[in-house]
Amino acid sequence: MSDPSDIMLMKRIASGNPDALRVLYERYGRVAFALAYRIIGEASGAEEMVQDAFETVWHKGAGFDPGKGGNVRGWLLTIVHHRAIDYRRREQIRPPSRMPIEDVEHVLATPDVWKDVSAHLLTDQIRAAMDTLPVDQRRTIELAYFEGLSHSDIAEREREPLGTVKGRLRLGLRKLSTTLARDVADVSRDEGRS
Repeated sequence: MSDPSDIMLMKRIASGNPDALRVLYERYGRVAFALAYRIIGEASGAEEMVQDAFETVWHKGAGFDPGKGGNVRGWLLTIVHHRAIDYRRREQIRPPSRMPIEDVEHVLATPDVWKDVSAHLLTDQIRAAMDTLPVDQRRTIELAYFEGLSHSDIAEREREPLGTVKGRLRLGLRKLSTTLARDVADVSRDEGRS
């Protein structure tokens, strides 16, 4: 039997199925931790934010609407991102030093070879997709998602109007999404031929 889709898992979570939440955590727990750790810079806070994000999914999973153009992974990581930024601000934590996302995996206690490999492949795909963006869009995305800066903070740091920052972020994310979706479609098509 094949693994259920993310959408199917969300439907099961909305109906109160804890096993579906566990499967979703197995799929995205490590990447969620990596994102939170990259923003916060400490393991205990990152773990707390991931737990908080999955509790939100459990309690508000029925509110996820795939018809609004989002996907479950993106929705979950957005929750983690916002929680981590709020935590960093609340605890007055200085932004962590820039650490390559792949180095975050070493903080996790239990290695999982397949997840390490798949996370590395995903990281390579994201890095390659980021490299296709114009420099100003890539920089804005990095500041927002990897350094956890708000739109206003980015505008101040880059000495750009707030509207310019928001526009760069919107355009960059749209291009990134299109590139990654095309890559996934290419992989699916190639797997179907083998």
